[in-house]
Amino acid sequence: MSIKDLSVLFGVIMIIIMLVIPLPGPLLSVLILINISLALVVILVAMNVKEALEFSVFPSLLLLLTLFRLGLNVSTTRSILSEANAGGVVDTFGNFVTGGNPLVGFVVFLILVVIQFIVITKGAERVSEVAARFTLDAMPGKQMSIDADLNAGLITEQQAKDRREKIEDEADFYGAMDGASKFVKGDAIAGIVIVLINIIFGFIIGMTQFGLSAGETVDVFLRLTVGDGLVSQIPALLIATGTGIIVTRVAAKGNLSYDVTSQLFRFPKLLYIAAGTIFLLGLTPINFALTTVISGMLGFGGFYLSRAEERAAEPIEEVDETEERAQEMAAPENVVQLLNTDPIEFEFGYALIPIADQNQGGDLLDRVVMIRRQLALELGLVIPVVRIRDNIQLNPNEYQLKIKGNQVAQGELYINHYLAMSPDLEDDGIDGIETKEPAFGLPAKWITEEMKEEAELLGYTVVDPPSVVSTHITEVIKRYAHELIGREETRQLIDHLKETHPILVEEITPEPLSVGEIQKVLAKLLSEQISIRNLPIIFETLADYSKMTNDTDLLTEYCRQALSVQITNQYAQNQFLKVVTLSPQVEKMVVEGIQQTEHGNFITMDPENQQKLIEAVHQELTQAYFQDSAPIVLCSPAVRMYVKQIIGRALPETVVLSYNELEPTVEVESSGVVNVQ
Repeated sequence: MSIKDLSVLFGVIMIIIMLVIPLPGPLLSVLILINISLALVVILVAMNVKEALEFSVFPSLLLLLTLFRLGLNVSTTRSILSEANAGGVVDTFGNFVTGGNPLVGFVVFLILVVIQFIVITKGAERVSEVAARFTLDAMPGKQMSIDADLNAGLITEQQAKDRREKIEDEADFYGAMDGASKFVKGDAIAGIVIVLINIIFGFIIGMTQFGLSAGETVDVFLRLTVGDGLVSQIPALLIATGTGIIVTRVAAKGNLSYDVTSQLFRFPKLLYIAAGTIFLLGLTPINFALTTVISGMLGFGGFYLSRAEERAAEPIEEVDETEERAQEMAAPENVVQLLNTDPIEFEFGYALIPIADQNQGGDLLDRVVMIRRQLALELGLVIPVVRIRDNIQLNPNEYQLKIKGNQVAQGELYINHYLAMSPDLEDDGIDGIETKEPAFGLPAKWITEEMKEEAELLGYTVVDPPSVVSTHITEVIKRYAHELIGREETRQLIDHLKETHPILVEEITPEPLSVGEIQKVLAKLLSEQISIRNLPIIFETLADYSKMTNDTDLLTEYCRQALSVQITNQYAQNQFLKVVTLSPQVEKMVVEGIQQTEHGNFITMDPENQQKLIEAVHQELTQAYFQDSAPIVLCSPAVRMYVKQIIGRALPETVVLSYNELEPTVEVESSGVVNVQ
């Protein structure tokens, strides 16, 4: 423990001692001066902080200072009533500050109490209560604003985290200040009660135990009581003022002194009006010389501030600024920053700015937030921040989506139009701009708002531009999710799983599987649209089979089989699944083309046979499409991943499953068998 920590602990122990053990007068004087010093430091700090959170310890400090002051009151009360002496400081305040008249001192004490209790404490308590309520009410809006800035790329993940923590700290601080202001209120009430006790019991003790006359008793005990009340109420008044300053601080560029001077004297010409008013008051029976001096000071202040404002408004030479900017651009740090690429970028032409600009009613930022949440639930992957910005190099209505700096999708949107898609491919019932739905490539038309109702009556599916682009972004991110999961993202998933399954994680990594090998398994699952949200099952499977093999392809297949319930629910509708199967000859041909090496298994089938297999699968799938169904390819577990590798490049959207990936309760109907001649 440091000396600072020990000093605070020692101070708390001393407060407890003061409540129990009588203290000598000289020690009481020292403690009273320390109390006044602490009160001065607190109010000076409160005046110099720019925002309330810079003095976040204030609620707890307020409790300790209040307890310290009340401990002093108990000790001085004990000394006054038992010895008629409470140290030199109390005696000095009782004589010098009150001018030798205890009754005047008592009146001054009452005025201080009224100022503290009625004016400052009551106002600070109300402000604390309202600030706490408004801070809590504003939290959801502030959180949404942070998410919007994060998705727009204006801030980083760390900056967003810091802002969220600041919002939480503000809520905690103002909530604590709402309660801490009650300490100040209670302290003022306790001060009044202690003074009354000292006067009443001091009068009784002075006449019965000290044998003083009534006049002498009043002179001695009232003087000491007033001195004690003043030395306690002055620090209390300072602390109460500091409380009021802290809770009334709003957005500021500097400390209280800077804000007061810069804002109060922001309009120098108004000082001329004040100077003229004071000068006119001098024409009345008020002292003319005094008003003339004050009006002269105000006029000079207005003149001085006006000149300073004019000098500040003069144009500044731009040579130095230009040179400085050129030096900054030439700095190697700025060049290095240009090498960074964002995981996901969405760029659009200037005509599409209204869909992203919240001031123009655009809600694209909010939609991106919902997309990230939706994909986190569907894929089990935290999608990186989507950086959204305009690009003047694009056509006005064009947009494009980049993954790690590479363009992967593009499209066109027409503001104030709707995208109409007809279930009948040959239907030409309405007029519009011919196009294709960007997410799925369906024929569509851009129609005006006047034609929307007519299109809906004709059976068209009508979608607004923000929904079109949101769907496109969602589908593209799903398609490229396997490229978005790297070792850093995998480590985050592992750390998250470790919080609930520590033994499972320790059994897998770093031995027998590294983070990179786990990342490859997860990426392979995502590449075929298999969610990795159920990490415990995936890691249980890896724990079982990683001791037998470290081939990530085989481990991926084992994980797929373990996720059979999830895969069945994903593709089977009402426990029914239409498939296209492979003939035994085709599977035998694939098995014979598998070459086993020490680095893993590879497919080495003849290119001609591969092309025949692709054409046969395409032919069977096309026939199934004409029968109003979209079947998947079903084969044995031994050849599934190799079949997917062969047909994946030519038919990337084709789903290939094995028998072990389906639950026994699923009813499978084969709509064709793939044969190769």
